Amino acid sequence: MAHLGSRRTRALTLPVGLALTASLGFLPTGTASAAAGDDAPSAAVSTDGPKLSYVVNTRGGHGTVKQVSKAVERAGGTVVIAYDRIGVIVAHSQNPQFAQSMRRVKGVDSAGATRTNPIVPQATKDIGVEQPLTAQQERTAAAQATAGQDPMEPLQWDLPAIKADKAHEKTLGSSKVTVAVIDTGVDDTHPDLAPNFDRRGSANCVSGAPDTTDGAWRPKTGESDHGTHVAGTIAAAKNGIGVTGVAPGVKVSGIKVGNPDGFFYTEAVVCGFMWAADHGADVTNNSYYTDPWMYNCKNDPDQGALVEAVARATRYAEGKGTVNVAAAGNSAEDLAADTIEDTGSPNDTEPVTRTIDPKVCLDIPTMLPGVVTVSATGAKGLKASYSNYGNGVIDVAAPGGDSTVYQTPAPPATSGLILSTLPGGKYGYKAGTSMASPHVAGVVALIKSTHPYASAAAVKALLTLEADATSCGDPYDIDGDGKIDAVCEGSKNRNGFYGAGVVDALDAVRW
Repeated sequence: MAHLGSRRTRALTLPVGLALTASLGFLPTGTASAAAGDDAPSAAVSTDGPKLSYVVNTRGGHGTVKQVSKAVERAGGTVVIAYDRIGVIVAHSQNPQFAQSMRRVKGVDSAGATRTNPIVPQATKDIGVEQPLTAQQERTAAAQATAGQDPMEPLQWDLPAIKADKAHEKTLGSSKVTVAVIDTGVDDTHPDLAPNFDRRGSANCVSGAPDTTDGAWRPKTGESDHGTHVAGTIAAAKNGIGVTGVAPGVKVSGIKVGNPDGFFYTEAVVCGFMWAADHGADVTNNSYYTDPWMYNCKNDPDQGALVEAVARATRYAEGKGTVNVAAAGNSAEDLAADTIEDTGSPNDTEPVTRTIDPKVCLDIPTMLPGVVTVSATGAKGLKASYSNYGNGVIDVAAPGGDSTVYQTPAPPATSGLILSTLPGGKYGYKAGTSMASPHVAGVVALIKSTHPYASAAAVKALLTLEADATSCGDPYDIDGDGKIDAVCEGSKNRNGFYGAGVVDALDAVRW
């Protein structure tokens, strides 16, 4: 049987058929000459180029940001927002020389375009295809639910896989703990999410600046249901209806960073981390990669600026006590390899083929220092067929689902995918490292509930110490065709498939 799809959708979710789309990225280094001068561009500023968004990373504090903001305007740019606390300015400009010009300004560390496609309305696209639960499936599940289980919990094989069902006998988690879902938006009107939703901690960050208009964090009709599914895995309430989250007693907020096309651009991602950190999020879940490049090369002027901007934001959040959790990706690639071939970047214009070194070219935010990188497992506990891996890169593993053909769950569960909430009060299945990451975010929330005064570093240490060490096992031939599909390197206690092991929700609440 052929191996399932090899590339990753923008949000790290697999369609139900598990065939992945190629939507990844790279922008060649600009060839235009830089403008002259230290503090200002040349007098003649062109404004006839496509309108693009940029990040400008400064050194120094508020004074430097203020001075550089003036230079942005002189270079034909408009400041969208300036994050003084990390020295990142988000700007729009139609000056084709804008980035090169800003790199010459005193006090600027780096500057780069966050996209290759102009800022114009585009057609809506889905990110991953959900498989809605039928009424008959709901009735069958409810008939098998035991006392204390929500009606659809018998279909959630992923909860016992990490001992979350046993953890719930001790605690559901603290309502003082909040997980921020940085994603495509969360439908807080869903009856399984409404009881635990934190409106104060929610916002729309798509523009790079937070919009707190009531409901701005929700996906609009026709937009992706990805964030709502992720939120349910983390904190769907144990309230006698629907499904149960890993940490059904904690709060969840929605920070919308995916635009209507499903792109997660740098300015939105930076805004998401900053908003979460400044509004008390204990955990962020990041089930996406930052568009338009799957791998951002630090030695490229544009891409290096994007790496620096997002890294500053994640460091800021962790400094505020936030644990950042991210999906490893669905390309079935070894992130610790010497080279990786990227054939689909940039994903918002014309992609090119390039060979990258993953030590220099990073998938952000998941490969940034300090971020918890999560691989996915299926119903049999094996690495999911699509999941990225890499010795020294993967921190922990968690259920993300896999084809039922490859990893069939034990009855009464019938699907090898992950069941969770969908907008409009619905439920459905998805698979991907997108689904693995929120399991870990939920376990982190349980650890924080048990140890409310623990630092981010201490919580991450407990997460790996409490994980169930999982050895590489037999040679990995997930489709049974006699051909090895991936090579697992490392020991039982730390390897490329499972990191420190599969997360353990029960240990999270009893240690």
